[in-house]
Amino acid sequence: MHKNVVLERSFRFSVRIVKLYKYLNERYKAYSLADQLLRSGTSIGANVTEAQDAQSKKDFISKISIALKEAKETRYWLRLLIETEYLDKSHHHVSTLLSEAEELIKLLTSITITSKESL
Repeated sequence: MHKNVVLERSFRFSVRIVKLYKYLNERYKAYSLADQLLRSGTSIGANVTEAQDAQSKKDFISKISIALKEAKETRYWLRLLIETEYLDKSHHHVSTLLSEAEELIKLLTSITITSKESL
């Protein structure tokens, strides 16, 4: 069976986001910021999963485009949490989470462009 890299990576990313959400709430009681991060960060994988059963190429592109928007929003929340000192970018888990957000954005952008070209 062929492994779907973006599906797997977006799921692993969601797991990390949920763990970060729990940390932010336990350590800082940063409920509003953590909620925003949780919603956007887990929505990436949910939309990639939905795209797998798209009814048409346009439906697939729509779902992947939503996942891309959510990935960009997640990057925003991560950057905000770093700049407001809830997170320390020098910590390995924070820097790798931000890097993975960037990688997901690149992957989803590529998928979107390629899919639109084949319409």
